[in-house]
Amino acid sequence: MDINYELYKVFYYVATSLSFSEASKQLYISQSAVSQSIKTLEKKLEQPLFIRSTKKVQLTPAGKILLKHIEPAMNLIRRGESQLLDSGSLGLGQLHIGASDTICRYFLVPYLKQFHKKFPNVPIKVTNSTSLSCVELLEQGKVDLIVTNFPNSNLNQSYIRKTVCSFHDVFIANPAYFNLKQQEIALEDLQQYPILMLDRKSTTSEFLHNLFLQHQLELMPQIELSSNDLLIDLARIGLGIAFIPDYCLNRESRELFIVKIREKLPARQMVAAVNPTLPIAQSTEEFLKLLPSLPELG
Repeated sequence: MDINYELYKVFYYVATSLSFSEASKQLYISQSAVSQSIKTLEKKLEQPLFIRSTKKVQLTPAGKILLKHIEPAMNLIRRGESQLLDSGSLGLGQLHIGASDTICRYFLVPYLKQFHKKFPNVPIKVTNSTSLSCVELLEQGKVDLIVTNFPNSNLNQSYIRKTVCSFHDVFIANPAYFNLKQQEIALEDLQQYPILMLDRKSTTSEFLHNLFLQHQLELMPQIELSSNDLLIDLARIGLGIAFIPDYCLNRESRELFIVKIREKLPARQMVAAVNPTLPIAQSTEEFLKLLPSLPELG
């Protein structure tokens, strides 16, 4: 089917903004031109792509399917353009990584430093999101590479390229508020204490909820946040027992202790992943070489 690329471009801007007027501003064309382009595309595809209303538009099921394919294509074109225009990067192109703020702070910084030292002219962009959301960014082609905690329910096994780290999760508390330092406690007994943990949008929360379910227990956290650092701060002032990856512990956490759990908590991994359906930029390949390499997951 011979359909002008510009029609798909207009569709992308309307679909991502859900507004004909906003799309016209971003494309520097009139709103009537946007509307006409969408009508032409719908006629060629022989099905409606949007549900119109006075205030905003919504994607039809057909429109959602089309956006799922158009969005990665648009992002791929942008990446190609930026790579060609960036003459100072020795042809490597921009390095765009997706990772949670915790992984960035406690794991990625030294490797970003190494990469920047080796390739000082290559632009580095980091998009912070939860590990679950990072997979969506990768699928849409919005980032070249993600570093995520694993298991990750959104990450298909085919996406995993490199296991870079293994770690354990721990419960931490302040001994001034919780007299558990010399004890070993079962998960069932832990339920009576206030649990501080990441919110349900995180792989860490997903992991702990699944762990409790495996032991036929219900997890009812006292506080759910989006920051491991804040969980540590709240544990320090005695608001509860925080659940965090062990790599988040540092010298500032010395007044806290790790609660001994009777059940053995399985290790988790950190993996670097790329989208196998998209070309891998040379900058991404070079960054992957800098990361440590552990045996692949079985």
